[in-house]
Amino acid sequence: MCGIAGFFDTKAGMNRAEMQAAGTAMHRAIAHRGPDDHGLWQDPDAALLLAHRRLSIIDLSPEGHQPKESHSGRYVVTYNGEVYNFPALQAELEALGVSFRGRSDTEIMLAAFDVWGVNRALQKITGMYAFALWDRQERVIHFVRDRMGKKPLYVGWAGSALVFGSELKALRAHPQFEARLDRRATSLYMRYGYIHAPHSIYEGVWQVPAGCRLTLRLPGVAAGEDLAGLIEPYWHHPRQVEEARARSVPMDDRAAVDGLEHVLRAAVKSRMMADVPLGAFLSGGIDSSSVVAMMQQIAPAPVKTFSIGFEDAGYDEAVHARQVARHLGTEHHELIMTQKEALGVIPKLPEMYDEPFADSSQIPTYLVAKMAREHVTVALSGDGGDEMLGGYLRYTLVPDLWRRIAWMPPALRAAAADRLLAVSPQALNRMAPFYPRFGDKVHKFADFIRQRSADGIYQRLVSNWHAPETIVIGGAQPPVPLDSAAWQARGLGVTEGFMYADLLSYLPNDILVKVDRASMAVALEARAPLLDVSVFEYGWSLPMPMKIRGGKGKWVLRELLARYVPRDLFERPKQGFGMPVAEWLRTDLRDWAEDLLDEGRLRQDGYLTPEVVRAAWADHLAGRANHASRLWSVLMFQSWARRWM
Repeated sequence: MCGIAGFFDTKAGMNRAEMQAAGTAMHRAIAHRGPDDHGLWQDPDAALLLAHRRLSIIDLSPEGHQPKESHSGRYVVTYNGEVYNFPALQAELEALGVSFRGRSDTEIMLAAFDVWGVNRALQKITGMYAFALWDRQERVIHFVRDRMGKKPLYVGWAGSALVFGSELKALRAHPQFEARLDRRATSLYMRYGYIHAPHSIYEGVWQVPAGCRLTLRLPGVAAGEDLAGLIEPYWHHPRQVEEARARSVPMDDRAAVDGLEHVLRAAVKSRMMADVPLGAFLSGGIDSSSVVAMMQQIAPAPVKTFSIGFEDAGYDEAVHARQVARHLGTEHHELIMTQKEALGVIPKLPEMYDEPFADSSQIPTYLVAKMAREHVTVALSGDGGDEMLGGYLRYTLVPDLWRRIAWMPPALRAAAADRLLAVSPQALNRMAPFYPRFGDKVHKFADFIRQRSADGIYQRLVSNWHAPETIVIGGAQPPVPLDSAAWQARGLGVTEGFMYADLLSYLPNDILVKVDRASMAVALEARAPLLDVSVFEYGWSLPMPMKIRGGKGKWVLRELLARYVPRDLFERPKQGFGMPVAEWLRTDLRDWAEDLLDEGRLRQDGYLTPEVVRAAWADHLAGRANHASRLWSVLMFQSWARRWM
């Protein structure tokens, strides 16, 4: 796991010393991603510089230094990530007569490009990665991101320079960079709490989406050119989903569980290769417990596991992780987070997430990563299980809800919704004091039954501000891959459609962003076996009853985990990794929020509509509504803007 950066000066206006200085500033901006080593490489015949920050994981020798040239000298790469099938690739290449100087996956990946070419090699490589690959022979540069979007990659313009990096702060460090807010991307952010690739918060900067590449001839690209239309998939999600579903064959329950055990064990084993201490995040939930169970079967010694709890019992899962760890026999480490510790993370978030990001579980994610880094350099996680195997409640509740209400005329549903929304959440809470946040759930239900389709309910469920153009001044929501027919997988039912939507949007743009920035802030490499391409293909080949059965998601993973852990240790309602933001905003965070939401400041900044923000703030403080997620989006944007704009 590392950090990459670099640029191409289209006007060749910088001398070599100035290029060195700019490249040094760019890699220093992301030094936290790779504290062990750094390097610069300049092409002698082009105004191109590649920079790298190294977090040493495999082959700690100088042979792992980057940027790195291929044996032929044709390719030069600066690369962030891990190629998990590098031993198999090495054996295949050695059989073709290739010899290697070291043990790094970087050297093996470069040899694959030498022997098979970029296109074929990309189909063979599996792992998590983002890299810039310079082809000195063809004078083209390839910007490539892994299939699931585990590692980040931004490409854009800084004046006349084409710039790229793992994080936006690397691009900002280039002397020609001008920060211009993209109001359309801001509208996306206000709706979802994150920004969809290929957009970024800045005009003239794009994210390479998961499974995609951007190939440019240098020189040949014009300064300021819109690069979004040049991005293309090398591993196209809809095609992969359709092909996996076409491979589906009838099987009994035992065979389905055996098949998952086989692919997951292999995925876990490949992610346990490291020359540094390794452990795992353990929440006590199905996903992380399954990963740890596989690790414990493979490891020669007890696996180091890490969990975080919260002193508020309503948000604490540490007891469940503790029980699973005890049963599996891991070396368990636990942090019970105080409210003071949690609140202390908030001022760090704009620096850590240098693009607006509003998933409040970023706080405990950072704290558990920080604790883990005191013991290990690599940690495996359970990310991806919900999206791959149908774990989110919306996959079961929304289709069921729609079946129950679809017969009702829209006008009747709207009238019923109005009656429910007329009662405040506080009053509804008093009616059901033993049902946590009952009033909020009733208001959400009322909002759902207004919708005209199941897709409409899904969109409301995943949106914070349902009409972001009302809050972002001059904003309008731009298209994202899900809006394009070219990115639609054919033949999906309602539930599978929701899973696919999350695969394209929520997973890479929220979950994986959250984990990448939080872990890399402390130089911890996070690996996710459930995002392995073999698990993806197997999961999408399974019939739906193998994923969702009896109103419960992840049936096949539950059955697999039950082979290693008693059911009573993991069969419980899904809890998530949330924070009591609603309460904090009315108490400990009130002054902080009031400062950021000051009407005069909002009006002076000119980004957000003060009247809309202040109305939501007043309703939340008065208890007339729970606008915690909406307000957190605004507050994270305001914090980001204060730091970066």
